[in-house]
Amino acid sequence: MNGADTAFVMISAFLVMLMTPGLAFFYGGMVRVKSALNMLMMSFVSLGIITVLWVLYGYSLAFGPDTGGFIGNLEFAGFKGITDGSLTEKGGIPVFAFALFQMMFAILTPALMSGALADRVKFGAWAAFIALWATLIYFPVAHWVWAEGGWLFDLGVIDFAGGTAVHINAGIGALAAVLVVGKRKGFKKDPMRPHSLPLVVLGAALLWFGWFGFNAGSALAADGTAALMAMNTQLATGAAVLGWLVYERIRHGAFTTLGAASGAIAGLVAITPSGANVNAVGALAIGLVAGLVCSWAVSLKFKLGFDDSLDVVGVHLVGGVIGTLMVGFLATGGDAGLAQFGKQATGAFAVMGYSFVVSWIIAKLIHVTVGMRASEEEETSGLDRAYHAETAYDFSAVGGSTSGASASPARPAAAAPGSGQQQDEATTAGRISEKKVDA
Repeated sequence: MNGADTAFVMISAFLVMLMTPGLAFFYGGMVRVKSALNMLMMSFVSLGIITVLWVLYGYSLAFGPDTGGFIGNLEFAGFKGITDGSLTEKGGIPVFAFALFQMMFAILTPALMSGALADRVKFGAWAAFIALWATLIYFPVAHWVWAEGGWLFDLGVIDFAGGTAVHINAGIGALAAVLVVGKRKGFKKDPMRPHSLPLVVLGAALLWFGWFGFNAGSALAADGTAALMAMNTQLATGAAVLGWLVYERIRHGAFTTLGAASGAIAGLVAITPSGANVNAVGALAIGLVAGLVCSWAVSLKFKLGFDDSLDVVGVHLVGGVIGTLMVGFLATGGDAGLAQFGKQATGAFAVMGYSFVVSWIIAKLIHVTVGMRASEEEETSGLDRAYHAETAYDFSAVGGSTSGASASPARPAAAAPGSGQQQDEATTAGRISEKKVDA
């Protein structure tokens, strides 16, 4: 056993675990007060559901002996045959350390989709959705990409830490679910501003911190590849923040806090598949393109008419595609070229096609049986009281409303363009103008 590598992988697993609560804060701050706790819980519950499924059969389906290039078998169901002395074939780390690290990826991925469905989904239906989604989509796709014998692994697709299996997978799955569930009441009409930008920034900071474990830890060794991946993670994220802010300033006239946080996530997403295979300049290019393009892409939901509440599609799907495709031309070591780009495109669009179709079927099945959409009354009053019998803040202590609905601030902040909370362009421009006058 390699003690140093084992310690590194376990610490990385702990960092990735922190990303799920970080995601909960990031999404939770972006919704209105009346559904803030529900947004937190939609991420947090994944820690319970996917942990159990991972032990029972998830690890075995993802990383068990290959069956036709599509999925693993059930040889390791219930961690059968794995002991504290079992080591991975390569690297000499305990199988339990590797399984723990990969478990955290499996937990985070379905939680990413929750932002697209904010404010309008039954909590029990959501729990059922992510259990089925992980079983039928995440576990097989993880096998395709990362397991020996997986067809994308054998094809030579570069996906170091999850551009296809995590971000494209979650982004396109979220789009399918959104099309089944439908739009929020008041979409494009009512203001749906973030209730707490400090929580958003806190969540983004926790995600950024945890992402070093997510990316560098995927080297499964404390070596030069891990160091390169860590450095490129920082470089791409910084460039993406600047790219997003520049686009905002040119297009909407302001540098917003929510835009900076969203840009950071876009850069982290884009560098995830590619960071171990590009140099520093390549990482900066990937981050800059992700910041610019994702900032533009989040506005498409208004033109195309789908209600991706917190821009999971615009950030995770688009950012994942950018990172997955760009490495085809920017990869070092002689891998770059049209042939590699073709492999990258095959991986990206195969995952998109499979995940979209199966995600739509899962969401539709739940929707027509137990119902996936909250009632109009529950959506209007807020999902916190309806499903959790709690509220995020006790306004009665200061003489405010106890209904759980968001009180209008004395001088509302402008919703960040490109953040998932913007309205139509005219309304956005008006709020930006107010902000500039206030300043």
